[in-house]
Amino acid sequence: MTDRDADAALDRAADEALALFADDRRTPGDRRESHLRRPQRAADLAETVRWNVADWAAADWGGPAPHEPEADDGSDRPADSPSNGPSRGSSFNDELFNSDPFSSSETSPGDRPTPDDRATRPASSTKATQRTKSARSAKSAESNDPGRPSPPAGVPGEAPEDRPHATPWHAARTAAARAAQPLPSVVRPLGEALGQVLAAPLAALTDLPSFDTSAMDGWAVAGPGPWRLPSEDTAPEGAGPSTGILAGHAEAAPLRDGHAVRIATGARVPPGATAVLRSEHGKVRGEGRELYASRHITQGQDIRPRGQECRRGDELLPAGALVTPVVLGLAAAAGYDELRVTSRPRVEVLVLGDELLRAGLPHDGRIRDALGPMLGPWLRALGAEVTATRHVGDDPEALHAAVSASTADVVITTGGTASGPVDHVHPTLRRLGAEQLVDGVEVRPGHPMLLARIAPGRHLVGLPGNPLAAVSGLLTLAEPLLRTLSARPAPAPYRARLTEAVQGHPVDTRLIPVVYQHGDRARPLRFHGPAMLRGIAAADALAVVPPGGAEKGAEAEILDLPWTADGIGISADSTTGTGGTP
Repeated sequence: MTDRDADAALDRAADEALALFADDRRTPGDRRESHLRRPQRAADLAETVRWNVADWAAADWGGPAPHEPEADDGSDRPADSPSNGPSRGSSFNDELFNSDPFSSSETSPGDRPTPDDRATRPASSTKATQRTKSARSAKSAESNDPGRPSPPAGVPGEAPEDRPHATPWHAARTAAARAAQPLPSVVRPLGEALGQVLAAPLAALTDLPSFDTSAMDGWAVAGPGPWRLPSEDTAPEGAGPSTGILAGHAEAAPLRDGHAVRIATGARVPPGATAVLRSEHGKVRGEGRELYASRHITQGQDIRPRGQECRRGDELLPAGALVTPVVLGLAAAAGYDELRVTSRPRVEVLVLGDELLRAGLPHDGRIRDALGPMLGPWLRALGAEVTATRHVGDDPEALHAAVSASTADVVITTGGTASGPVDHVHPTLRRLGAEQLVDGVEVRPGHPMLLARIAPGRHLVGLPGNPLAAVSGLLTLAEPLLRTLSARPAPAPYRARLTEAVQGHPVDTRLIPVVYQHGDRARPLRFHGPAMLRGIAAADALAVVPPGGAEKGAEAEILDLPWTADGIGISADSTTGTGGTP
């Protein structure tokens, strides 16, 4: 039997098993619920058979499995997927937190595994995976042999040596971070610097505080008590007879030993004052002319001395620090009206596809555009200036014109990165003479993402068209690239323990939405198919699940979502262009 015949025979056997068990769904009587679960068990078995065929074929041909499920690789067209509503008797949290797609007590259409879930390999095939990896390693040199035959007829795709080589996930992120250099610095008013990165150290322009100030409302006192309070006629210069010394006023006259004067928080302490007696600790007697302390006070108590926080010229923050709201406050206090920061990367978003609607309900095979409203705010949260979000139809000339005309530092496209009849991103890049830096990544969802240099200092990030696959592309390629361009510091890596086991892909990394629990634990969310946003909408982060999966309690690398990490750069204003059809 030839390789091709063996593959076909095993596929037929798997399909027959599925058909046989699918008939059991019509079994009447009280056994119906049990039979409802059997098709999925059969599907698991069939998928195991298919994975083994794929691994055997890949080992023999030296290339990737030829029949990996299309939708699991972040297929370039958004799917008009089922609503995935709650199954009977389940709560919102039950639905959201059930991370095992095969564990439902019922198999309603909304609960059936997504193509992304079906691609996760059952545990029973682990040994086959190990054999496959060994075989792939042994055959890697043979794949470049010019005398080696191409795969048998009927297998989709080109010969292995002609296929783009998918980049491992961590390597893809590293390549994106190294693809560019930081942009030049600019000077911005404080109000426009939020979310950017300091291009020079922040040095204090003055002492903080710049004079001795009162830390509390009360009385400035000189020497040990009791103290004599001024009358209207004897109030020191700069102090009102009833209000005393207020914040924002010039320095008051010196205070003589044994005397006191009313003072407000933040007011300049008069020369000669040795402490501030808090209002709640003082008692006025003798017709309002004598002040007594109800507790002992010490020299310098509740006085903020000049330069307590910093002296003029002290470095408050280094170059490379992110400008947060607190940094704006510190800069203002230290005397700044504007800051020198690294420029924001200018990004243009091109949403591709004739099937996308920008308003109303899906109809006649057309679906709502979920990426257009989402990408602009997300990119701003990553430190970008989004110059436009435009829609371009499935027209190669229109795409070429849009990319050619863009002056942005980064062009983001959605969809069109695979090899379908209306996938025009690769031909456009070839036509432009672009340099492909990453063409496919070993990650699920989002496999067909790409990164290219379209001109010196200008890049294109191609995201898959499915929403969660596009999110995967954003965090895999766009985030490291934008971080380098804007000179943002890389987030400190950290890990969390998974509260549930997560099935893995045999070769690719998986990105799974999670929520934090008890600080150091991450709970996987159920709705993580490439076309789904329900899971990540409720998520705090994405867990990075290595090939082969992760057991309950295993530590996983965590990718924070930008609004849970710092929330900097999210704003309502955006520039939106139009193009293509609605």
